[in-house]
Amino acid sequence: MRLLTLLGLLACAACSPMALSDSAVAAPQGPRDPAVRYRNSDGSRIDKPWSEVLAWMWEATVKKLPPPPSTHVNGYDFPVVRDAQGTAPAPAEGLSVTWIGHATALIRLNGHTVLTDPHFSGRASPLSWVGMPRKVPTPYRVEALPHIDVVLISHDHYDHLDEPTVRRLAQQPGGPPVFLVPQGLGAWLAARGIAAEEVAWWQPWKQGRLSAWALPAHHWSGRGLSDRHTSHWAGWAVQVGAERVYYAGDTGYGADFADIGRRMGPFDLALIPVGAYEPRAFMKDQHVNPSEAVRIHQEVRAHHSLGVHWGTFELADEPLDAPLGELSRAAAEAGLAEGVFRLLKHGETWTLKGAVPGAPPPLAP
Repeated sequence: MRLLTLLGLLACAACSPMALSDSAVAAPQGPRDPAVRYRNSDGSRIDKPWSEVLAWMWEATVKKLPPPPSTHVNGYDFPVVRDAQGTAPAPAEGLSVTWIGHATALIRLNGHTVLTDPHFSGRASPLSWVGMPRKVPTPYRVEALPHIDVVLISHDHYDHLDEPTVRRLAQQPGGPPVFLVPQGLGAWLAARGIAAEEVAWWQPWKQGRLSAWALPAHHWSGRGLSDRHTSHWAGWAVQVGAERVYYAGDTGYGADFADIGRRMGPFDLALIPVGAYEPRAFMKDQHVNPSEAVRIHQEVRAHHSLGVHWGTFELADEPLDAPLGELSRAAAEAGLAEGVFRLLKHGETWTLKGAVPGAPPPLAP
């Protein structure tokens, strides 16, 4: 199925980088430009040849990968929470997070509401009728969310930047949120009538009490065959008052995280990807596995972490629910206290500080 999807779309921009000609500079400035190619902090770009991409997809098709989830007898019948916590506005003081699914999380931080990589559509695809289907329904509609103050976009892949969703958010009652995007991505939103503010790595941004910083990630960008690396990719830090939250975006493991911990840590909460990591030889440059996610938690000096980028789209060869067991094992091996690094149900809320009612315990493996 994944191979047929690739051939049908002529690109698998959601998860598989293809090679292209090289040009350019390590940290370019300005709007999206086909002549500009962004890099990782170590100077690398992730470019895999078509032969390697097709070989991976062919092997997955022959071996019928990924296998079905093992923890739920009804296939993709994952628990989904729909309650008042998930759509509650931010109290004046406090910190909580609701996991919507995949990399989409609703953060309430001392009176401010922040949404990461919003995706509420049925597919991670340029087309509504073909492409990577959502395996677990979204627990809440965009229109049911509280007023969003800031949207953090990590990069332009279809599972992180969903056009129908950002269009709906831009039309929310009370005025659009501020869309913060990495360098080069503002023009894509502007072409759709959506104002966005580009922020370079390590550059601060501030509005009122809320401060944000774009931070390095080890990844790549592109939504088609001609725009590889023409916009940057990033993680984000946000702070209101004394509380600070880190969102790693989509990333492979590298030296960036120790640097982020030294320069920006500690964090009260980190949102770290834990899924889409097999086969390791193919995915390691662009997606961390649960053991690496635990290492990131430690290196950025997070007090608590939430696993994201799992359980929603089948982007790789491991079962959709593999992080349930793998993250628990990795956290135990690293000596983390129980409940420090959690996975939530779709739609579930975790309250760390403040008046929003607490969420149930994390899912057991």
